Amino acid sequence: MGRYTEQVEKRRTFAIISHPDAGKTTLTEKLLLFGGAIREAGSVKGRKANKHAASDWMEIEKQRGISVTSSVLEFRYQGCHINILDTPGHQDFSEDTYRTLAAADSAVMLIDCAKGVEPQTIKLFEACRMRGIPVFTFVNKLDRQGKDPLELLEEIEEVLGMRSCPMNWPVGMGADFCGVYDREHRRIHRYERGQDSYVLETDGADDGRIREDVGDVLADRLAEEIELLDVAGDPFDMDAIWAGKLTPVFFGSAVTNFGVEPFLESFLDIAPAPGARESDQGSVEPDQEKFSGFVFKIQANMNPAHRDRIAFLRICSGRYERGMAVNHVRTGKSIKLALPQQFMAQDRSAVEEAYAGDVVGLFDTGNFQVGDTLCEGGKFRFERLPQFPPEHFIRLTNKNAMRYKQFQKGINQLVEEGAIQLYHTFMEGIDELYIGAVGELQFQVFEHRMKGEYNVDLIMDRLPFRFARWVSGEVSDPSRLVYRGHTRCVKDSRDRLVVLFTSEFYLSTLEQDHPDLTFLKLADG
Repeated sequence: MGRYTEQVEKRRTFAIISHPDAGKTTLTEKLLLFGGAIREAGSVKGRKANKHAASDWMEIEKQRGISVTSSVLEFRYQGCHINILDTPGHQDFSEDTYRTLAAADSAVMLIDCAKGVEPQTIKLFEACRMRGIPVFTFVNKLDRQGKDPLELLEEIEEVLGMRSCPMNWPVGMGADFCGVYDREHRRIHRYERGQDSYVLETDGADDGRIREDVGDVLADRLAEEIELLDVAGDPFDMDAIWAGKLTPVFFGSAVTNFGVEPFLESFLDIAPAPGARESDQGSVEPDQEKFSGFVFKIQANMNPAHRDRIAFLRICSGRYERGMAVNHVRTGKSIKLALPQQFMAQDRSAVEEAYAGDVVGLFDTGNFQVGDTLCEGGKFRFERLPQFPPEHFIRLTNKNAMRYKQFQKGINQLVEEGAIQLYHTFMEGIDELYIGAVGELQFQVFEHRMKGEYNVDLIMDRLPFRFARWVSGEVSDPSRLVYRGHTRCVKDSRDRLVVLFTSEFYLSTLEQDHPDLTFLKLADG
């Protein structure tokens, strides 16, 4: 047992993932309410009244009522130290979302009971599967009419390829919603519109007290469905949950605050504390003596008045102390970590110490890059964060040549944040800048921030390419990879060769014509 084991075991660091409008921001804020981190939940629908969600801080987020960056939210609840990595749910999210998942130990997947598993949820779930992190499911909006709960379980298993284990079960839905039955404790958390919920203790799903309370129809259906789950459903299996093969499922309604606190309590009991992280020198245990961590996100201009830049550091081991000296492995330099911050969206507070699982913000003058490893008394590197291929591309021109320095500074800072990827052409004597993004909204965010934070006006021309691949292998003549109008060779910000494609057909053709080359979907960050 390490010196810091007790501190590590208290911590839960998780991301919340969902499709737009599934209620993610609402769920996040209700969790913060339970932790006493906020006194009143903001509402994205209340933005006209100048009330915004605590996790949404960027000006464009307040204008549009959506989350487009990943926020870090920290609070305490019943002895646990909780770090929520609040990822964007908007359909045009960014690579920043993927990288944020790399800092999480588990994920909460939010599903709208009426819509089921939606495309954005699938994308984010695949990122969780790639990292092998446990996924907990919260089926939301039970106070509205939705799909049959058994159908939802089947959809999770068929679409996501993951088994499910309901921890509670809905009693009715929509206008008939009466609460949820807790399978482990054999009790009903009773829901009545406009009134406080209460707990009905029972001896099982066929208890006569349920029939008296909710009526024959709902009582019969509950008894039948619980019997089916007991006989044919997947049993609770902690090993399978931690391996990401089985998802515990909870039902509730975040907007009415029903089912959220029982979910939080069960989640904190089941979810893993920070675990070991792989490095190029083996596994790094969270409770070991020496401090280590990695930068997973960089955000410029969180406070526009000060034009500051914050590097978000996920601590992986040891104890973080204000002012400590650590090795910056990429540069080989020793640096002092002064003025560490912890966050409630845009609000900050200085932190004197932190442990594995915690996220702290470091003031950055340009020293850090996403993926950097910082460690005490060593020179190992944590696994690099993968770089995902963009799906949208634009040619970029600076309208005002007199603002070239601001243009370059803005591009460099926003590329380092990971929201966009930068490419340049190098063939036929043409020198052009392209930017690529995983989600199209990032172009609007990029243009908005370049104007608002750097006072730079842009010309942005749409390009026909749909995806990119990094080229692995010896390429003596890049022109052999060009099918005019359908592929284009460019270099990325680290001068690696990248091919842009208009369709899968031309990728398949290049792979057939050049068996000595590999076209990579993911690159080292």
